[in-house]
Amino acid sequence: MGRRHSGAKEECAEKEGGLSGITFDAGGLIALDRNDRKVIALLARAAERGLRATIPATALAQAIRNPARQARLRRLMRQSSTDLVALDGPDATAVGLLLARSGTADIVDAHVAVCAQRTGQAVVTSDPGDLRRLLPGLRLVVV
Repeated sequence: MGRRHSGAKEECAEKEGGLSGITFDAGGLIALDRNDRKVIALLARAAERGLRATIPATALAQAIRNPARQARLRRLMRQSSTDLVALDGPDATAVGLLLARSGTADIVDAHVAVCAQRTGQAVVTSDPGDLRRLLPGLRLVVV
């Protein structure tokens, strides 16, 4: 399985114009699971460039329903270039502060935003509006 991180300790070297990889929200993971060609191509380009993929555990919890039938999602989770990030104490605090600043309440979206901001990654999402409300400067890839 991919590397696991407690979010506050992770630091990634930035590549490709400041982008070190891609962070998935639940919509991005669901798109991958449904064989979305845009997501498949994005992952292939990221792999070619040696970029990392981040899956916040909160987003995974929203997307995973039947692991035995979600082969693409399981494959991504097992890649050595994939980081599965737990919602630990420091990240929980960062999520709470972000929710308070933005006046929103979605813990999963805030965890995705915190992970992406910390790593300098773009977010693969099907719902850009919520993420823009949290952190307007996030780079988003809409699927």
